[in-house]
Amino acid sequence: MIKEAIIPLAGLGTRLLPFSKILPKELLPLGNKTILEHILDECLEAGIKKIILVTSIRKKIIHDYLYPDLYLLNYLKKKQDYKSIQKLKILDRYRSKIKFVYQNSPRGLGDAVLAAKSTIKEKFFLLVLPDDIIIKENCSKKIINIHNKYHSSVIASKKVKNSEVSRYGIIKYSKKINNNLFISDLVEKPSLKNSPSNYAIIGRYVLPTKIISSLKNTKMGSSDEVQITDAMKHLIFNNNKFIGHIFSGTYLDCGTVNGYNNSLKKI
Repeated sequence: MIKEAIIPLAGLGTRLLPFSKILPKELLPLGNKTILEHILDECLEAGIKKIILVTSIRKKIIHDYLYPDLYLLNYLKKKQDYKSIQKLKILDRYRSKIKFVYQNSPRGLGDAVLAAKSTIKEKFFLLVLPDDIIIKENCSKKIINIHNKYHSSVIASKKVKNSEVSRYGIIKYSKKINNNLFISDLVEKPSLKNSPSNYAIIGRYVLPTKIISSLKNTKMGSSDEVQITDAMKHLIFNNNKFIGHIFSGTYLDCGTVNGYNNSLKKI
């Protein structure tokens, strides 16, 4: 069973500026809870026991949000405002599960995983990106079940339009069984002409801990980031089984202003 999860939170959220200048995008409200709480609840419902939040000193507010404010609590107690106290206590359900680690500067998803390397103890872990919200299905739970069935790494996937292919990492596969793609390669943001399929990588992964060794040997790309796609490709080419699962839930892109506004209408 997968018991550990990494959630990378150190990014600067530049696509949501100026709104993300002070308030991290993960703390923006989405329905009756924050984007981050949607992700945390998905992990807990999937059976995760330890959630590693990879953040930065610039985002201390995330820690402050999840931990008690004693001044505020004492104030509410004096006012006998128990309704407000109950609202704050909703956050208590995360506290025993979360652990903070720090990424000195945002150098890509691969570097975020490296920042958490000393906290991962099991052979496989869950990686969840907070930009990608999936509702009407617990995608993390689903890919964990597929991992248990095939004893493989698993990547969440969805079919995208031709016009969207160049925005995503794209899966090349050797065969398809039901909603599972048996991956032979990954191509990062290809042109439509060079794209091996229309199946895009979405931010849910079950990955082997040995990917950390691959990440250590992965050279930075042109954007000075350590790309996790390169490390996954290395494992695939060395006969590690990877499956792309085409999930059935509704995908919400909360990484851009337009995506976030559209997500508010669907939640």
